[in-house]
Amino acid sequence: MNAYQNIKLWKYILFAFAVVIASGSLFYTNYLVRNIARSERTRAQIWAMSMKQVISADDNDFLPYVFAVRDSSIIPAIVTNEKGEFQYSRGLDSNRTFIPPIPDVVIEKNAPRYDPDYFKAELQTMKSQHEPIKIILPRGYWLIYYKDSALLSQLKIFPYVQLSVIAVFLLLAYTAFNSSRKSEQNQVWVGLAKETAHQLGTPISSLMAWIELIKDKFNAEEDPLVAEMENDVKRLEIVADRFSKIGSKPKLEEHFVFDIIEDFVNYFRIRVSNSIDFEVTGDKNLVAGLNIPLFDWVIENLLKNAVNAIEGKGSIKVNIHTNKTKDQILIDIIDTGKGIPRSKFITVFQPGYTTRKRGWGLGLSLTKRIVENYHNGQVFVRDSELGKGTTFRIILKNIRQNG
Repeated sequence: MNAYQNIKLWKYILFAFAVVIASGSLFYTNYLVRNIARSERTRAQIWAMSMKQVISADDNDFLPYVFAVRDSSIIPAIVTNEKGEFQYSRGLDSNRTFIPPIPDVVIEKNAPRYDPDYFKAELQTMKSQHEPIKIILPRGYWLIYYKDSALLSQLKIFPYVQLSVIAVFLLLAYTAFNSSRKSEQNQVWVGLAKETAHQLGTPISSLMAWIELIKDKFNAEEDPLVAEMENDVKRLEIVADRFSKIGSKPKLEEHFVFDIIEDFVNYFRIRVSNSIDFEVTGDKNLVAGLNIPLFDWVIENLLKNAVNAIEGKGSIKVNIHTNKTKDQILIDIIDTGKGIPRSKFITVFQPGYTTRKRGWGLGLSLTKRIVENYHNGQVFVRDSELGKGTTFRIILKNIRQNG
């Protein structure tokens, strides 16, 4: 298991741990809510019994104690008769509920009045929350509806508010940490790349001098082996130039995409097995803004990936076409290799991911960085089937089309 997969595993473990904490918080809060709800139900039943006692009491000396019990229950409640007609209310907004008229008392002009809409809404809420408590009277019965107290209502939503605040905090913290980590990684990439370019400079210059010496000493100006050696040294120059450009904004120039890719494929094909066939097809007139050393690096990484995926005889085809509706150039690299599982379509571009015993797993990660950050394009696995092959797609902006 590579470093990236280890990090991914730890992310899953931490996420599972967070889910356990969240579930525990919700479970315990729901436990408290159920206990408080049972307590409020008991208080509502006591209040109902006290109401019945007040109505049917014969001993007036006992009434003060009954009133004391009744008034100690502050749960919002509405009492109706069997016909649904209002009889009494408690714990509601005193400015919007009915004040029974008292004889010989003049009602002030701004005194509270009965608000039927408010009353209806409160009664509907109570009916939706709890079954009413029925009290039997000498003539008929009353129904006592009640709703959760403000404390219980707040407690029900508290864990969700709490978890939302924690989630936002963790998201901000993770974003800041991830951004800081990526910035640090970028600095390491840039430093390593520039140091590599610097270290390559001296031996490349020496190799160029040795090749010139061989040409003069052995009169090998036209020797094909020396020519190939010279091509490889030039290739090393290009590689060093690539690394030197990492971290700085490259200059993009207009080039025919087909010609650039065909030139590199012609260089690449003679350096791999003869059992692999190469083909470049498509529109030759598409032009894009390219930095040649970096874009060649992209094609090289994708072709190497395709070669490594082919076990034995196979083929690699590069097809260049356009999406005219979106003004895009589409470059498909199609191989007949072993394929990629769908679950790995995104993972293959992560640093450190590789299926080979030897290798750093940086080729496709660099490819993605060069295409997206430097050429404002896209690169992704368009399609793959195990045992049949894979298609990588590069999308670039189509600057103009000639012909």
